[in-house]
Amino acid sequence: MSLLPYDDRDGFIWMDGAMVPWRDAKLHVLSHGLHYASCVFEGERVYQGEIFKLTEHSRRLAESARLLDFTLPYEVATIDQASRQVVAANGISDGYVRPVAWRGAEMMGVSAQKTRIHVAIAAWTWPAYFTPEARLKGIRMTRALYRRPSPETAPTGSKAAGLYMICTLSKHDAEAKGYDDALMLDYRGFLAEGTGANLFLVIDDKLHTPTPDCFLDGITRQTVIALARARGIEIVERHIRPEELADAREVFLTGTAVEVTPVREIDEYRFEVGQITRQLIKDFDTLTRAPAQKAG
Repeated sequence: MSLLPYDDRDGFIWMDGAMVPWRDAKLHVLSHGLHYASCVFEGERVYQGEIFKLTEHSRRLAESARLLDFTLPYEVATIDQASRQVVAANGISDGYVRPVAWRGAEMMGVSAQKTRIHVAIAAWTWPAYFTPEARLKGIRMTRALYRRPSPETAPTGSKAAGLYMICTLSKHDAEAKGYDDALMLDYRGFLAEGTGANLFLVIDDKLHTPTPDCFLDGITRQTVIALARARGIEIVERHIRPEELADAREVFLTGTAVEVTPVREIDEYRFEVGQITRQLIKDFDTLTRAPAQKAG
């Protein structure tokens, strides 16, 4: 199957305050963000032309930038407006939005106080992250190569490009072994998340989820927790040992890309796509396709 490169498409990208033709949205090879990972981003879903939880995502982009010691040159409201303009300019009904901010090429070295901060927003039509079959039957996971770092060693509260290097390596390793994704532990050895999604376990009809103290408390994660509570499902946030996977009847992931995706296998452990998972998939699909609920 041939891939459509992301640098050679029709459409428009909002970049540094202006809408530019897709192929003209470029950065210099000596940009600080490329060499030193001084770059933050967001991933957002478009449902029926509306960006889900837009303002929450824009606020997190600004907070991630702050944690990387730079300030976005635009207010959150401006980022919101630009994101909607990009979706409209590209005629996106159901798709994906990628805001990104990075340090420019004015300085080359670890120190970067005088670099210009650039912001770009792209949007494109995007199918499901996993196949429809996987979403119905559940995906297969294996233990990741790397662990999530300690907050004492990295700005783990940010959605920063550099923090995803270990995710890429772990997912590549999992796919090479025939799995769909990798399960990451945290720096202490507790369950953490997938390579780009939060983790939930159904144990004794309660919904257990790792405490997000060294990885992102995802916006979809927060949404699903609210949906579960509305159903009267008890939420237990705690540190979960890997061997407790043996006690779980259902396991699923949540995230902008994966939405709510069941897991049927993690190495030697097996799970069912059970009632709670199916109900939360249905509730999330209903929410994201209800126009009155979608504005951020």
